[in-house]
Amino acid sequence: MATRREIQFTIDDNGEVSIKVLGVKGDECERITREIELALGVVSERRHTSEYYQQTDTGVTVGSDRADGENT
Repeated sequence: MATRREIQFTIDDNGEVSIKVLGVKGDECERITREIELALGVVSERRHTSEYYQQTDTGVTVGSDRADGENT
């Protein structure tokens, strides 16, 4: 089952836009919002959530299937 990813936009009374990315680990959040940020203008502040500091899951396993742990 795929992880749910969500982008939340908030526009305050002064027209300032905040973007919050949920369900994304590492710096992928910055990659997926890059074009949006470019279209909106200058980024005045960036705050990372705890998800930013988590490692992304690559889905790759490396190792041996031998019981003694030796690779051949």
